Amino acid sequence: MPDIDMNTVLVANRGEIALRIIRACRRLNLRVVCAFSQADRGAPYLQLADQAICIGPAPAVKSYLNIPALIAAAQATGAGLIHPGYGFLSERPEFAEAVEAAGLTLIGPNARVMAQMGDKVQAKRAMIATGVPCVPGPDSVLPDDPEAIRQIARDIGYPVILKAAGGGGGRGMRVVHDDSQLADAFMLTRQEATRFFGNPDIYIEKFLQKPRHVEIQVLADAHGNALWLGDRDCSMQRRHQKMIEEAPAPGIDRALIAQIGERCAASCREIGYVGAGTFEFLYEDGQFFFIEMNTRIQVEHPVTEMVTGLDIVAMQIDVARGNALTVTQDQIVTRGHSIECRINAEDPDSFAPSPGLITAMHIPGGPGIRVDTHVSAGCDIPASYDSMIGKIIAHGADRAEALARIRSALAETSVSGVSTNIPLHLQMLANPGFAEGGVSIHHLEHWLDSRKAQDA
Repeated sequence: MPDIDMNTVLVANRGEIALRIIRACRRLNLRVVCAFSQADRGAPYLQLADQAICIGPAPAVKSYLNIPALIAAAQATGAGLIHPGYGFLSERPEFAEAVEAAGLTLIGPNARVMAQMGDKVQAKRAMIATGVPCVPGPDSVLPDDPEAIRQIARDIGYPVILKAAGGGGGRGMRVVHDDSQLADAFMLTRQEATRFFGNPDIYIEKFLQKPRHVEIQVLADAHGNALWLGDRDCSMQRRHQKMIEEAPAPGIDRALIAQIGERCAASCREIGYVGAGTFEFLYEDGQFFFIEMNTRIQVEHPVTEMVTGLDIVAMQIDVARGNALTVTQDQIVTRGHSIECRINAEDPDSFAPSPGLITAMHIPGGPGIRVDTHVSAGCDIPASYDSMIGKIIAHGADRAEALARIRSALAETSVSGVSTNIPLHLQMLANPGFAEGGVSIHHLEHWLDSRKAQDA
């Protein structure tokens, strides 16, 4: 077995984020090992790695979620660092613990911090302690006593939302409008929390009526330095899944954003956070309310890269190797506007996945256009994984120019062999509410519902 090499990175993920990590490693002159499942054996990006190693069959639980297989792959190839990307094991404290126990380094926060911020109640408690504004509600899990729960809900004021303490991805949440709904909602949410997350704890917060989803990108090193790199608006969501993201968030006072950003950076220093991360907020009536922290790189990181000129993934890798940040807060400047559309292999009307062979593909270009994708003509889109095949990102001097460029880029894009959601994106971008900017997290679903009613 080779010696552990801190200049070798194992990419413990697949698809476009695997390719993005490979590119960052190349920039840093690091050796790259790419883990892959049997379903991804023919993926073109594997040819760009110094070494590729199979970690198991197609099912994610036997490959990309197989902790012993990934640790063994790192040890067999001498990789001292492991990059988990996003999804899969990227926010699993047990994976971070296994990496640490093996004498390796995870490109991300340590297991203790990951566990703290992954538990929504612990995270809220930490944010309150560091001065980050939170959604009204107690910083503790709900008791089992129904009457005590009713009193807490009344003190907050209906409507309220019940959430799984270990939740994420839109699961384990239920809105309650009055006392009569509370008992059943609590029981159902607890069942979901146990089934999906293995943690039955539930907490309660005020349900905001028409909030926006605004997030702050942060990056911190092990030397006490922490930066906030800007803000993003990710309010265009369907079933809590983001579809369009942009930076900066339109129509919000920049001084308020800076105030929140500084608090997020201070929180990173307080809790000992190292790596890239994202503080997610609901924004309503001029106020920010913390909801969770993602302790990994985000799908939507390119919009922040486009407006700041930073390579967040390369910086993330660099701080994991023990290096100090080389930029200071006053050097981070947002220039222009950027918009990202997630391109999925799915039916644009039913949202049903559309796996299969891509027979032809044309990607757009031109000033201000970036395309992050791992596929091309001849690539097979397996049914085993998420349907996202890439992201189209546009940058402009202002939001109007970014919108014009993303519309043009989408119209130029063509993919044959599988269905994609590009037609839906073009319709969403033409929506007057979105074009004006500042829509709530409910805007897209309301628009989809109204479109469905018109077609009926």
